Amino acid sequence: MKYRKDKNGNELSILGYGCMRFTKKGSSIDIDKTEKEIMKAFEMGVNYYDTAYIYPGSEAALGEIVERNGIRDKINIATKLPQYLIGNGKGLDKYFSEELSRLRTDHVDYYLMHHLTDVAMWEKLKNVGILDWIAEKKKSGRIRNIGFSYHGNTENFIKILNDYDWDFCQIQYNYLDEVTQAGVSGLKAAAEKGIPVVIMEPLRGGKLVNMLPEKAKKLIKQNEKGWSPAEWAFRWLYNQPEVTVVLSGMNSMEMVQENCKTASEADAGSFTDEDFKLLEGVKEAIREKEKVGCTGCRYCMPCPKGVDIPGAFACYNTMFTESKREGRFQYAQTVGLTKEPAFPSQCVQCGKCEMHCPQEIPIREKLKEADKALRPLRYKIGIGVARKYMLRKGKKKK
Repeated sequence: MKYRKDKNGNELSILGYGCMRFTKKGSSIDIDKTEKEIMKAFEMGVNYYDTAYIYPGSEAALGEIVERNGIRDKINIATKLPQYLIGNGKGLDKYFSEELSRLRTDHVDYYLMHHLTDVAMWEKLKNVGILDWIAEKKKSGRIRNIGFSYHGNTENFIKILNDYDWDFCQIQYNYLDEVTQAGVSGLKAAAEKGIPVVIMEPLRGGKLVNMLPEKAKKLIKQNEKGWSPAEWAFRWLYNQPEVTVVLSGMNSMEMVQENCKTASEADAGSFTDEDFKLLEGVKEAIREKEKVGCTGCRYCMPCPKGVDIPGAFACYNTMFTESKREGRFQYAQTVGLTKEPAFPSQCVQCGKCEMHCPQEIPIREKLKEADKALRPLRYKIGIGVARKYMLRKGKKKK
């Protein structure tokens, strides 16, 4: 197993165990199977385990397994504050205490503000006293490192990153999401500040393995290195020194063994020109199904009316490269829940974006198409309800 250091010099395994996708037996987690897989990963050198308050049964299962095997002082546990449930300062201790109880521990090694999509969510937490709360918990040793997980655009990521002295952060990042969400710009911005970056969704929920087009699968199969689709995705991430830990939601012994093997061999800066060329071919095969040839360069931004143009197009394309449901979900998450609305319907047809687009995309026309596809009536209603709940809840001062 290879290791990279956090802000304080502690060594973290470059493969982290994502605990959201434990195997279920009926409606509960299959503890026996999960224990075997976690302990195999531990034996192979994995020392970072990521869970969250809202992952059903995950914290409790992890706590039980770790306690039974006596490995608490040999691993790092990461879990998350459900900031979207916080209405006042009392909620901070309520959820944190419950998490400690579930995890059967007296401290959390890496604690995250869960699922920030906008600066407004971080400001809401500041309004209920999060800064003093973090300071007290770090002083007492109950929280060792503080960070945030993120699902929004690059601009808001960098604002949150620069607003506090974070110990680490977590972003969705893979070879398809290189210029969406926090993206490579966010990754490098964090690295420049010396902030370790934990990667989630390295395989887009398995889609970079299970939903690759036949043309992409053929390119990978014919390559002389013999790497699997998953290994290509992980090695692309490990090639970047700015990446500290890559999470994988492993729920089979085969996954654990393959991913640990990859993490024991991969080095930063080891990709060749031919390796990059192959992945470009894979991306090209995926994007043949896209509706808009947007590369995410952001030359069209900022929009004078606040439309997130590349964000809308990325989600629109996902509807056709993956599924309608996934595209609409990503859209609701990354565009729909920003404090200031960023919908394509805000476009006033000024045309400034088209003047700067290197791809010469008819942006105004495509934005209308995207908005119609991404926000059918039931999604408009759902996004409206979610905005009201997540962005207005918790305005009361502590």
